[in-house]
Order: sequence, then structure tokens, then C-alpha cells
Amino acid sequence: MKTAISKFLEYLSAVKNSSPHTISNYGKDLGQFLTYLSPPGLEPPALTAVTHNTIREFVGYLHDHRLQKSSIARKLAALRSFFKYCVREGELKENPARLVPTPKLPKRIPAVLSAEEMNGFLNQLADMGPASGSGGQAPKRNSGRKANTSAAASAEAQDEILLLRRDRALLELLYAAGLRVSELTGLNYPDIDQKERVLRVVGKGDKERIVPYGTKAQEALEKYWPLRERLLLQASTSRGRHREAPHTEAVFLNYAGRRLTQRSVGRIVKKYVRLINVNWDLHPHSLRHAFATHLLADGADLRAIQELLGHQSLSTTQKYTHASIRQLMDIYDKSHPHA
Repeated sequence: MKTAISKFLEYLSAVKNSSPHTISNYGKDLGQFLTYLSPPGLEPPALTAVTHNTIREFVGYLHDHRLQKSSIARKLAALRSFFKYCVREGELKENPARLVPTPKLPKRIPAVLSAEEMNGFLNQLADMGPASGSGGQAPKRNSGRKANTSAAASAEAQDEILLLRRDRALLELLYAAGLRVSELTGLNYPDIDQKERVLRVVGKGDKERIVPYGTKAQEALEKYWPLRERLLLQASTSRGRHREAPHTEAVFLNYAGRRLTQRSVGRIVKKYVRLINVNWDLHPHSLRHAFATHLLADGADLRAIQELLGHQSLSTTQKYTHASIRQLMDIYDKSHPHA
């Protein structure tokens, strides 16, 4: 069974082109199932020994350990995909997970900042420090011994000011184009047509789409480009024998000239939320939710929003109609004299 799981994860990467996050989660979920089936001292059972009842018992075990329904549903989805793969490969005759019911999940409406709150958030970033201007020096990591504490603190402050340009461009683009975090971190410089203000985005399943972005994002990108060039130059000149080459194609870079990770983007969003409004529960995907909901509230066609978001199914996009209605009701409750 271990071998079959390894082959399945390779299949997800090489054939399905699943994201590293998806592959990691499926690996953990299948690993937990394998651990459940093989307590210490026992060998894992053969694939053919796993039945419908085995999986139901595993679901009961997860319920007993008070796992959330959404987590149980995800683990069941991983098992269904794995056994479906095994059937296709001729390892099994039928999928034992196919008839195991998924726990009923409550409909979740994404929490969305209002257009005014989102504009205020991004405008405050634009007003922070001297990063609204151009020029400046590229951030430098201290090498050797520190000259003194005050010089180190000053250099660190300068780094923060400069990286604000990158962070503002990143946040503006997340909201302006409604990107997934994986799409943002995977964005390459040639994917941006700055004259037409459009992006070539590679989404789930390697599907490409063209997404426009606005003048605010364009302005933020133009202020970030000089810093990006300096980061690449610094990474190239300071490259050691065992240091990897910089990612010259990537749009958003870290200190080492390498492509930013999805986790780094999450930390960046949390950092500025703490600075501006600590009460907001904002994460990178919140900006994508806001993009869709604000377009819908301003009269954009649902099919057009589906294309911009890269949703395969219109039903996935329709959840934003609920978010938009809720936002209208909140405004009504706050402003109508007889509410």
C-alpha cells in the first residue's frame, strides 16, 4: 500500500500537475489512514483488504477525535482520489471509498471587506514612509561582524522601507486581478503586458487566462521594478559556490533574489493587517474574495467574474452573490432609519 501511495503522489505531480500544497495534504491524509490501518508492530494491509466498512470505521475514528467536518471531508476526498487511481491502474476492481458519505458541511460565505475598507487599507500602504518615491538602495544583508547596533538597526529600517514597495505591489495585484496566491507567486516578468495592463495567469490544471489590472497596481509595480532589478543584481554578484542562482523570471523576489513562497505572501499580508487594523481577519485569499464581491456589487456579469477568477464551474463563483447580498444587508441595517 505504501508503494501505491508513493506512485499516486508522483502521478499528482507529474500528470495532474497538482500544486505542492495539494500533494503535501494528500500525502499527510493518506499517511494518517495508513497509520490507522497499521498500529505499531503490524504491517499495512494489502490494497484489496481495504473495504467500504474499513473507511467508514476510519471516519468514525476521526469523529471520535473531534476532527472538524471540513477536515474529515478533505481526508475522504484524498481517499476517493487515491482509490480511483488504483482502480484505473488495475490494482483494484472497485473504489471502496466511493459510497462512504461525506459529512454535511455548513455553507460558508466568505468574509469580505467593503470597497471603502479595502481602498483605505491599500491607500495607507501607499502613504507609508518614503517608499512612495523611487530610487534608494537595494537591501543588504550584514556580512561579517556588525559595526555597531545603531548601524544595524538603521540598515534594517532601510530594508523595511524598500521592501514596502514590493509588498505594496504584491497586495495591489492580488486585489486588482483577483489572483490565487499560487498564481501570484508563479507570475513571471514576461507574463505582464504593462502597456495593456493585463496578466497571463497560469491557474489550476495549468489553465491559462488573461486578467486585466488597474492603474493603482500599475503604479505600484513601476515603483517596485527598480528594487527588483537591484535584488537580482545583488543576488548575482554575491552568489557563493553553493548558493542557487536567482530567479530572474519571477516577478516577486525575496532578499536572495529567489521567488517568494506562498507562505511568505501570507506573512506579508498578516504583517500589514497588524499595522493598519489588528481586528481584521485578512489573509491572501481575502483579497481575491473582495475582488469578486466588489465587481459583482458594481454590476459585473457573473460569467465575466467566473472567467476572471478562473473558476471551472459557475456554481463556485455564485457563492459571491451571497457575500454581496450580505454586504448590502449590513449597509441597510447601518444606514436605513427604519432598519
